[in-house]
Amino acid sequence: MIRKGYRYLLTAAAAASTAALLTFAARNDFGLGRNMEITVNMMRELSLNYVDPVDPDKLMEGAAEGMVRDLDPYTEFIPEEQMSDFELLTTGKYGGVGSLIRQKGDWVKIAQPYKGSPADRAGLKIGDKILAIDGKDAKGFTTEQVSSRLKGEPGSKVKVTVEHLDGSTETVTLQRERISIPGVPYTGWVADGIGYIRHSDFTEGCYEDMRAAVEKLRTGGELKGLILDYRSNGGGIMQEAIKILGMFVPKGTEVVSTKGRTEDSRQVYRTSSEPILPDLPLAVLINGNSASASEIVTGALQDLDRAVVIGQRSYGKGLVQSPRPLGYNAMLKLTTAKYYIPSGRCIQAIDYSHSQEGSVKAIPDSLITEYRTRAGRKVYDGGGIMPDIRTEPEYISRFAMTLYALGFVEDFGDDYMRRHPDQRIDIRNFSITDRDYADFAEFMKDKKVPYESDTRRALKALKKAAEEDRFADLKEKFDRVEAELKDDTQTNLETYRKEIVETINNDIVMRHGYSEGVIEHSLKDDPEVLRATEILGDGAEYTRIVTEQDTPRK
Repeated sequence: MIRKGYRYLLTAAAAASTAALLTFAARNDFGLGRNMEITVNMMRELSLNYVDPVDPDKLMEGAAEGMVRDLDPYTEFIPEEQMSDFELLTTGKYGGVGSLIRQKGDWVKIAQPYKGSPADRAGLKIGDKILAIDGKDAKGFTTEQVSSRLKGEPGSKVKVTVEHLDGSTETVTLQRERISIPGVPYTGWVADGIGYIRHSDFTEGCYEDMRAAVEKLRTGGELKGLILDYRSNGGGIMQEAIKILGMFVPKGTEVVSTKGRTEDSRQVYRTSSEPILPDLPLAVLINGNSASASEIVTGALQDLDRAVVIGQRSYGKGLVQSPRPLGYNAMLKLTTAKYYIPSGRCIQAIDYSHSQEGSVKAIPDSLITEYRTRAGRKVYDGGGIMPDIRTEPEYISRFAMTLYALGFVEDFGDDYMRRHPDQRIDIRNFSITDRDYADFAEFMKDKKVPYESDTRRALKALKKAAEEDRFADLKEKFDRVEAELKDDTQTNLETYRKEIVETINNDIVMRHGYSEGVIEHSLKDDPEVLRATEILGDGAEYTRIVTEQDTPRK
C-alpha cells in the first residue's frame, strides 16, 4: 500500500509529467520532456524502494533547489511553509504583536517593540523577559518557538507574561494585528529648508508612505531641497519605484525598461501621474548595499539629471524577478529579465550568462560602456550606480559589532535603564558620559569576547607560511611582533572606544525614541547628510553637478 504522502507525490508528478510531455511534444522539445520523465521515475523509485522511508516533500524541495542552484542568486523555489516569510519581504506585513525578540540564556527577551504596535501599547519594553505565553512556561523556548506563538491571525489574542527590568512581573493580553513594518522609518529636517527622508525598502504600499512623508515636509515649512536616503535599501517591488519616480519627473517619462527572452518580459515603464515636486533640488544617498529598486530610482534620477547622487557605488542588481505559482501553495521566484534605466545602461554587476558551466564573473573593465544622461553627462554601466560625489564608506568596528552581537551592549543597556528609570534624553544630542563608559569597561572585565583582530589573523597566516617555506630565522621576529600586539578585551575597549560609545548610545536612544530616534540621533554627524545639505544649499554648485559633471568610470 502506498502511503498518502507518496500517493500525492506520484499522482501530482505523473500528472505534471503527462501535461508537460504533451506540451513539449507540441514544441518538439524532446530533451526537456525526457528529463521530466527521468525526474518522475527517479522520485518514484526513491519513494517506493529506498532502504529507509523518505519524505516526499523533502525530495521535491531538494530536486527543486537543485534545479535553480546553478542559475542566478535570486531565482529560488519557495515551498508552502516559507510563503509567510516571502509575504513579509514583499509586503512588509504580518499578523502578530509587533515586536522583535532576542535570545538570552534560557529566556527570550523583547528586543524592540514597534512604535504603536499591540506590544508597544501594552507597555512592553526592550529588555522585558518573556516568562510565559498563554500560561505555558517559556523557559527554554527558542526565538523561533516564541515567534510562532506570538504570530497569528489578526484579531486573535495571546496572553504574555513578562518580567520588567525593575523585577516586577505583568501579564498582558495582546490582540494580534496586521503589523506593517514602515518602509519610510523617518522624515525630518536637517537644515533650514532641507528635508530628509529615510526609505528602507520597496515593500507593497511604500509609495503611499513616501507621498505622506513629502506632504509632511511640505506642510511643515518651506521645502527648498530634499535628501532621499537609500543607503542599505535592498530594493523590492519595481512598480513602487516607478510610482515614486512619478513624484519628481514629468508625467509620461520613461524611467525603466525590462528585456528578457519572452515578449511579456520586454516592457517600457513610464510615470503615470503629474509630479508634485518637478523642480525641487534632490540629493540621493547610496552605498554598497543599495540594490534593485533603490538603484532604479537612483539611476533614473541621475540619468534624467534630477538629483545629485552621493556615497559609494551601489550593489549592482539589475535582474527582475517574477513570482510563478507552482500549485499546492508553492512558488518559483524566477529571474525573467534585466532592467535598464533611461540612459540605456543596465546596472547588473555580475555576468551569470555562463553560470551553468560553473563561471560567475564580474564584468571586465574592457566591456564597460559609456552612456549619456539627458544633459549629456557621461555615465557608465558595468556594475551599480556610480555616485556623482564619492565619499568614504562608514568605518564599522568588528569589535563593536561583536559586542553587540553577543548581547553585551543590550545587557549593559538594561542595567543603564534600571539605574536611570525616569531619565528623559535629547534624542539628537544624547551621549553616555565618561563615567558611564568606565562602568561598561568594568561590566566587561569578566566577559569572554571571541574576537581576533585582522592584524593578529594576518600575523598567524604569515607565521604559518614562513614555517611551510622553512624561514626559521623569521620566527623570533614574528614572536616579538606578536608579544607587542595587544588584542585583549580591555585594550580593544580603548582602541575602539568611539565606535563602542556610539553603539551604546544607539541602544539607549532606541529605548526612548524607537528606530526613528536612532536615525535622528545619527543625522547631526553624518558626513554624507552634511555634504548633501551643503550642495543643496548652493544652487550654482548643484546646477553644475547635474548639468556638467561626469560620473567616475569605476
